[in-house]
Amino acid sequence: MVSEEQLGRWTGPSSPTEKEKQDRTERMIREAIDAHDAFSGVSLAIYAKGSYANNTNVKADSDVDIAVECQEVVYYRDRDPNADHSGVPYTGIWTPQYLRSEIESALRAKFPGSVDATGSTALRVNSNTARVDADVVPCFRYVEYFANGRTREGARVFKNDHTFTENYSKLQLLHGTQKNTRTNHYYKKTVRILKRLENVLVTAGLAEEMPSYLMECLIYNCPDEYFLRSTWRSVMQGCLADIYNYTMTAEPSEESDRWMEVNDVKFLFHSSQKWTREDVHAFASAAWEYMEFDA
Repeated sequence: MVSEEQLGRWTGPSSPTEKEKQDRTERMIREAIDAHDAFSGVSLAIYAKGSYANNTNVKADSDVDIAVECQEVVYYRDRDPNADHSGVPYTGIWTPQYLRSEIESALRAKFPGSVDATGSTALRVNSNTARVDADVVPCFRYVEYFANGRTREGARVFKNDHTFTENYSKLQLLHGTQKNTRTNHYYKKTVRILKRLENVLVTAGLAEEMPSYLMECLIYNCPDEYFLRSTWRSVMQGCLADIYNYTMTAEPSEESDRWMEVNDVKFLFHSSQKWTREDVHAFASAAWEYMEFDA
C-alpha cells in the first residue's frame, strides 16, 4: 500500500537543484537562438511548453520542451464557412525545412557534440551535469477564425515527412492553471502523484510506460470536487476509478461526453494518438491494484 505520507511527498515539484538545471537549459537555448545571425531581425517567439512550463514535471521526467515559433509566416484555418482570410501567399525564405536547419545550426554552435537532429519533429539537446535534456520544437504561428470575429491561436508543427499538426501549448497552460485555481492548487499536485506512481509501476514491471502529458490530461478530466477530499488516498481513489471506468467501454458517440486534452481543443482519444483506451485502462487497473484500493 502507498501511504498517505508517501503520497504527500509525491505532490512536490522538481527539487531546487533540478529546477535550476531546467531554467539554465531554457536560458542557454534562448541564448543560442539570439546569437544566431540568420535570426537577426526575424520575428520569433521562444517559450517553454509541456510539463516544465506547467509545473507538473517530476525528477524522472525533468526534461524541458522549448518552442521556437517563427512569426514571419502565419498559417490559418477558417472554421466559419462564411469567412475568408485567404491573405497573400507567403513567398519568403522561412519554409519549415529552412527554419529547422537554422535552429539546428544555432544549437550546434552553442552545444557542440550534444545535438541530436534525428527525431521526426524536435531537435534534442542532450543533458550534462549542468543541464537537463531538452526538446526544441521548430514551429509557426497558427490562427483559427470562427464566427463573430472569435479566433484561437496555436502553433503549427511540421515533421520531417512534411506532415504537420497543431499544438495549443498556451491554452494548455491557461486551462491547467484555471483548474489548479478551482481545486485549491491540488490539481497539479495530483498530476505529480500520478506521474510518480506511473514511474514506480514501470520500474517494477507492472505497467507499460505512458507519456507524461497523458498523465496530466487524465487528471484534468477528473471532476474538480475529487481534489477537495480530505486525504490524498481518497483523491487518488476517485481519480483512478474515473479513469478505469471511462476507458472500460468504447469512445462515446456524443462529443460532449468525450474526454479532452488539457488544451480543451483536441479529444484525448482518437486514432492518431500515441495511446489507446485499452492502454490507459490497463494502466489504471495496475495503479488501482498497487494502491491496494478495495474492489
